[in-house]
Amino acid sequence: MRPIPRLLLALTALTLTGPTIARPAKKPPGPGAGIVRVRMVTADGPIILALDTRRAPVTSANFLSYVDDGRFDGAVIYRSARSRNAQQYGFIQGGIRTDARRILPPFKHERTDQTGLHHVDGTISMARRTEPNSAGGNFFITVGALPSFDAKGDFPGYAAFGHVVGGMDTVKRILAQPTGGSMRGQMLLKPIKVINARRLDGPARPTGLVKPWLVDRKK
Repeated sequence: MRPIPRLLLALTALTLTGPTIARPAKKPPGPGAGIVRVRMVTADGPIILALDTRRAPVTSANFLSYVDDGRFDGAVIYRSARSRNAQQYGFIQGGIRTDARRILPPFKHERTDQTGLHHVDGTISMARRTEPNSAGGNFFITVGALPSFDAKGDFPGYAAFGHVVGGMDTVKRILAQPTGGSMRGQMLLKPIKVINARRLDGPARPTGLVKPWLVDRKK
């Protein structure tokens, strides 16, 4: 399958005819082995992510820059793409959407056939446009295995860079929320606010870039 161009929201396999048999996410090594954990607090509960900075260093660094700058604070999880045949499987998608005030410079796409990371149950990966190096501040989390998102041959796939290690119940609750509207009816009718996202391991490393979304326009 090929992605559908739609700014930063494009993602393949939008027609989820049926999930691959779900397998539990492999437990990643603990902190100190190239793993940096991030706690993302949403209005529907927390999600703990373990980013693999050793195998997906570029993608992880990009995500951590958004975290350390507070660029995800106040963002939303806006999409739930469920399988047609098994509604408990699919993925949720969130981030800055098309907010140009929050976006950071582009970065190199890391293919799954190079990183060795795959789209199994509980994987966090980057949403992007049609071109591979177009990911930015939008991510998705899988519920069930989605191997069609992995790179293969000429298809670059999506850049998986970590796994959920806590709060998968939150992910599943969001996946089950009512949807409609655009993106084949997959937009959440009530987007879930991301209250904040913070590192649990190591010091924050903010980019030092300006934060125009924090400017009070009333002044």
